Amino acid sequence: MDPQDVIERVHRLVGPVLLSEGLELVEVEYRREARGWVLRLYVDKEGGITLDDCSQISREIGRNMDVEDFITNPYILEVSSPGLTRSLKTEKDFMKYRNSLVKVRTNQPVENRRQFTGILRGVAEERIQIEVDGKVFLVPLSFIAKANLDIEF
Repeated sequence: MDPQDVIERVHRLVGPVLLSEGLELVEVEYRREARGWVLRLYVDKEGGITLDDCSQISREIGRNMDVEDFITNPYILEVSSPGLTRSLKTEKDFMKYRNSLVKVRTNQPVENRRQFTGILRGVAEERIQIEVDGKVFLVPLSFIAKANLDIEF
């Protein structure tokens, strides 16, 4: 099974289960690593997720995955927090983290730039508004290759 197909199927299977528990499925990765295939779920909830939460979710999701049994390769299931520099992928993510420091890389230039580190000011008309050094750039969501929260030191 193609890794992207696995990711989509895991989203459909796991998303509603987590939502019913008050949790959010932030991201799913399924890829081959040095130790074999890894299915990694990034999960969050209001106020943050704990190690105990991850353990409990891992057991529950593991049982569901065993019942569905659609992944043909042996794999390791990992459940973790998205971390302080979590990915931003959806319009909802960008709205939730408005006024936060973000790093954005685009696949097409916006005003001759592809890298932006600044304050996320909002989302409107399929574009994010990111303030960099006092100037606001409008970046189409479709241009975003990668976006993450950033932390100041």
